[in-house]
Amino acid sequence: MSGEKRAPGRVLYRDTPIGTLGLVDDGQGLSWVFVRGKGAFLETEEGETPLTAWAAAELEEYFAGARRAFSVPLSPHGTQFQQAVWQALRDIPYGQTRSYGEIAELVGRPRAARAVGMANHRNPLLIFTPCHRVVGKNGALTGFACGLEVKRRLLRLEAEISGG
Repeated sequence: MSGEKRAPGRVLYRDTPIGTLGLVDDGQGLSWVFVRGKGAFLETEEGETPLTAWAAAELEEYFAGARRAFSVPLSPHGTQFQQAVWQALRDIPYGQTRSYGEIAELVGRPRAARAVGMANHRNPLLIFTPCHRVVGKNGALTGFACGLEVKRRLLRLEAEISGG
C-alpha cells in the first residue's frame, strides 16, 4: 500500500518482534494495524486510547505465546466480500492454516480463490485477522505484506505454542 491514508481516530505505535506496529482506533473498534514505515503515510493523531492500549496488551500476550485469540473489538472497513473473507480468516484456529481455495469454499464462492487472495492482501488488521495463516494449495507460503520470513516466524510461533 502506498500513498496517503487518512484514518479517523488515533494511532498508537508499539514495538513488536516483527517491527513497529501502528494500531488505529476509529472510535468503533480497531480499524487498522500496520507496520510503521512500510509505504503508507498515515495522517492520524498519535496517542493512546483505551482500545489501542487493550489491543497493544493483547499483541504483547500473543507474541509471548500467552494469547491464542483476540477479544478487542474490530472495525475493519471493506466490501461485503472482503468482510466475509476476513471473518473466515479469524475463524482459522490458532496454529493451523487454510488454503485460498478452502477460504473461497467457506465464504460460498468456491471458484474465487484469486479474489480471496486479493481480500487477504487488503486485510487491514494484521495479526488480529490472521492472514498469515493462509497458504497456497500445496501448503507453500505465499505473499505476505511483511514478507515471507515474518509469515514463517508467525506460523512457527503458533505451531510451537500449540504443539504442532
